[in-house]
Amino acid sequence: MSTNAPETLAPAPAPAETFAESDKLGPLGARASVLRDAGALRAKLLGEFQAAVGLAAEAVQLADKSTTEAVHESRKALRRARAVLSLISHALPKSERRAVKSALQESRRSLSTVRDHAVAPETLGEMQLDDENRDTGKRVLDNAAEAVPPTAEIKQLLTEAATRAAAQAEALEAALPPELAWSTIADGLAEVYGNARKARSRSRRSKQWFHTWRRRTKELGYQLELISELAGPRTLAVKSEFEAVSDVLGPAVDRIMLREFVETHGLGVPPDALNRLRDAIDGQLDDLMKMARKTAKDSFTQKPSKFARRVGKTVKRDLAPPDDAGDAAPDNA
Repeated sequence: MSTNAPETLAPAPAPAETFAESDKLGPLGARASVLRDAGALRAKLLGEFQAAVGLAAEAVQLADKSTTEAVHESRKALRRARAVLSLISHALPKSERRAVKSALQESRRSLSTVRDHAVAPETLGEMQLDDENRDTGKRVLDNAAEAVPPTAEIKQLLTEAATRAAAQAEALEAALPPELAWSTIADGLAEVYGNARKARSRSRRSKQWFHTWRRRTKELGYQLELISELAGPRTLAVKSEFEAVSDVLGPAVDRIMLREFVETHGLGVPPDALNRLRDAIDGQLDDLMKMARKTAKDSFTQKPSKFARRVGKTVKRDLAPPDDAGDAAPDNA
């Protein structure tokens, strides 16, 4: 008989802590959020899209009181819907992504002319102009007033835009997979940020690219607003940074629109007078564009993938247990 003692088995190692593919934001013991639940995240973002197109429908009712307010609210709602679409677009088939995006673009563009008629007088009134240019501007506005669509036509445009957008909610419901991972959201953020970053670079040589820069920055702000509501104050700080950038871009974009408005409605105004007014607009516009690019430079230094990681880290810290989160500022890495 052997005198050797029985072999003692070492305790089995504890299984490594694992997370579902959709949960890349930290341990499950952290603060609850739909960002950690792939099914709930799908429902939340689809609900946000439906709410946005619902606001576009509600805007129709504002037209009897103020067509300007109605158009503004409709276009804002449609921009928000596009921002949500961009967050989830990488989970959609390419054909569906293009179709929904195109429908939202058509809805907004159908209201652009009405928007211009509302914004041009306000922008012109804010500018410092001499008496001669002020008189030329008044003649342009008088010409434009004759082309303003009647209220009934504007309501019809608003209704058609809202109906077209509402149909896209049904399309998304059918096309989205049953779950949405954080990686999909990160890809959507990176794409919109990257498009805004590219537009900023090209805006040095193109007013149209400057306008595009502002559009993408506004969408990025809406995306970060939504994510911050699901995360917390650190992510909200990132959202506030890009919201401030969008505000800086606004005055320049209004003058870009005004410049085109003067060209469109300058019929019957002496060419020399129109040229002087355009030169005055360009002088102020160039200064505003330079200031905006300088002010926003630091916000667009990161590559898109690094920016998405920055937001992901910030969200993770927002959702971490209080003892882990501490009082640290948002992660800018």
